[in-house]
Amino acid sequence: MLALHGSFGRGSVFAPLVERLTTRIRLIALDQRGHGMSDHGGPFTREEFIADAAAVIDALGLGPVLVLGHSLGGITAYQLAARYPELVRALVIEDVGAVMRNPEVEHLMLDVRGWPTRAPSLATLTEAIRARGILDASYFLQSAVPDGDGWRLLFDPDEMIDIQRHGLGDWWLDWLGSSCPALLLRGGHSMLLSSDLAADMVRRRPHTTLVEFPAAGHWIHDDDPDGCADAILNFLLGLAR
Repeated sequence: MLALHGSFGRGSVFAPLVERLTTRIRLIALDQRGHGMSDHGGPFTREEFIADAAAVIDALGLGPVLVLGHSLGGITAYQLAARYPELVRALVIEDVGAVMRNPEVEHLMLDVRGWPTRAPSLATLTEAIRARGILDASYFLQSAVPDGDGWRLLFDPDEMIDIQRHGLGDWWLDWLGSSCPALLLRGGHSMLLSSDLAADMVRRRPHTTLVEFPAAGHWIHDDDPDGCADAILNFLLGLAR
């Protein structure tokens, strides 16, 4: 399974799933461009992210593969399936819809312009992020690493604005552009995927199953790792029948 993280993330955010899936799945978690240890500087168009994912599958000689995508990575995942159907056996889309625009989605972008990128300590960096109105900085701090005598973020705030902007749009044609089996995961407290939009996505796309997690938010793999792993494994069992 190729795992594609969301904006501000890195491959290691899927660690809770790895612990629960490794007996059945080899999970390859990519640091996408502009994130983690991968290259910065762009361009950051949708086509670039799709091409990167396809290149990884080709380079490893593994296609067709299962593809898991969270948030912006989920858009990349179903766009990959639409453009390169021979590379994707099935999709797991975690908490993102077929459209990223108002009024379907209320919280479209996080403005991180002016965010600190470096601090003398992890605690100082944490407080600086919280000062920007982020009460729970844990997701962003997964991209914080020691750097000399301090700590730094692996992502660049200005690049994140550009990456998020390119994720905005109506992606219905991409969502409906593939026919492989798909599992759509939705957090009950999701800020990006409404229950109405999720239901519409399942209704309009054949071979799509919806699993909801009432107590989870946008990061289902963190909020309910056991439930998330069970849903994925049950989906895979269905593929084997």
